[in-house]
Amino acid sequence: MEDLNDIELMVKKGSPLIAIESYEEPRVLELCTRLAIKTFRPLYSWSCTAGLQSGLLSHSATNTKSNEAALTKPEELLASIRQKNEAGIYVLCDFHVYFDEPKVVRGLKDIALYSDNQVTLMLLSHALSLPSEIHRYSTRFQLSFPSENKIRQIVLKEVRQWQQQHAGRRVNVDAKTLSLLTNNLRGLTESDVKRLVHGAIVDDGAITISDVDEVNKSKFELMNMNNILTFEYDTAQFAQVGGLKKLKQWLAERQSAFSGIPKNKGDTRPALDTPKGILLLGVQGGGKSLAAKAIAGLWNVPLLRLDMGALYNKFHGETERNLRETLQLADNVSPCVLWMDEIEKSLSQSDNEGISQRVLGTLLTWMAERKSRVFIVATSNDISRLPPELLRKGRLDEIFFVDLPNTTDRAVIAQIHLRQRHVDFEKEQAIEIAESTQGFTGAEIEQAIVSALYSAKAQQQTITVEHVLSAVDTTVPISVVRSEDIQALRHWAEERAVMAN
Repeated sequence: MEDLNDIELMVKKGSPLIAIESYEEPRVLELCTRLAIKTFRPLYSWSCTAGLQSGLLSHSATNTKSNEAALTKPEELLASIRQKNEAGIYVLCDFHVYFDEPKVVRGLKDIALYSDNQVTLMLLSHALSLPSEIHRYSTRFQLSFPSENKIRQIVLKEVRQWQQQHAGRRVNVDAKTLSLLTNNLRGLTESDVKRLVHGAIVDDGAITISDVDEVNKSKFELMNMNNILTFEYDTAQFAQVGGLKKLKQWLAERQSAFSGIPKNKGDTRPALDTPKGILLLGVQGGGKSLAAKAIAGLWNVPLLRLDMGALYNKFHGETERNLRETLQLADNVSPCVLWMDEIEKSLSQSDNEGISQRVLGTLLTWMAERKSRVFIVATSNDISRLPPELLRKGRLDEIFFVDLPNTTDRAVIAQIHLRQRHVDFEKEQAIEIAESTQGFTGAEIEQAIVSALYSAKAQQQTITVEHVLSAVDTTVPISVVRSEDIQALRHWAEERAVMAN
């Protein structure tokens, strides 16, 4: 009903051209039928194969002969509409392919300027970039995505249909997985939701966590993110992140608020604000990127990685448009975690200052106005290059400083990387590694273990703690190479950030 009300208002205001971008042509045509009935106007539909028809498009073979003379050429169609000047709603499908023809553009402009205000052209296509000559006379309408409640209805309908086709056999799904699937199908059209749900059920008659993962992969392939926004398939569990105890506690306290779980009946406590996001500041290789992945895994939501460098375009205004469209995609698929890695490289105040300032303005506006459950995780190695506007309280919830791991955390990190490679060391051996890696990042500890495995294999031996200690002795950690920078970072964070550990 909301879509119908919105497009009806556009028609009543006298918008001569309404641009509709959608892959759901049947759904839009159905909406236009309801609009025509409600506004008491005749409905016409057109395609280059079927020509102009009264009502919805018909492509049946029996209509082929009559369609040959049914104004299949766009120039003749527009001339006929202009000449007759009869009230009506005209839905023109895939008309964008003719926008490079001067007579077609002029025909659209003639109708917009000189036809009766009861004549409305609906330009319907999967993608519409209107020519500048007619842009100012047009209005854009976006078909809304199905709500969570509507998605749930579609899922349950698919479940019932499968059960009917299999002699009443029940589909194996629990309430938690069903809720997770419903959340992760947001931002898709009704037809895509139906197809993905059908695919999840049809093979084994069950909806499992693995099905949710497969749905997510298919979903982001459909969304065509143009390599600016990518879907991270491997979201680490927080068990794979050593240390960061305060950060883990902070996130655990906010998980229910972010998930949007409604309060129990009778709970009189005030509603909690939805968490906005965090900035992870720290040393390269300290685990910031792994923490970003782990947050999505902990909260069971998709992880989107925004490549800020890929946004930039040589044409004026294109970079900001790329960012707006990318952030809109993130809104559409919420709840999700949006990971902006090494954000200082794209928002630096010194490089490409004009473009960077416009990108910053677009980003800050979105951060202030968004209502969606998109949790931002921005990571940075150099706080001095970040604009102060981004660091102000209210943009993000907190700034966490990820320092080099202490002895206890280094032992945990060593055990994690050893277990991942099927190496079974005693706890005392892991502690021995930890004590020998003072000043090492988690990434450097991992590489020492990798190097030790290569050495042991080359010597045709089983890896021992001595192999690891030997690899450690040949490693110069970043805490030595960039000791001055790290000390300056620590000094900044002492009074301005929360320690992640």
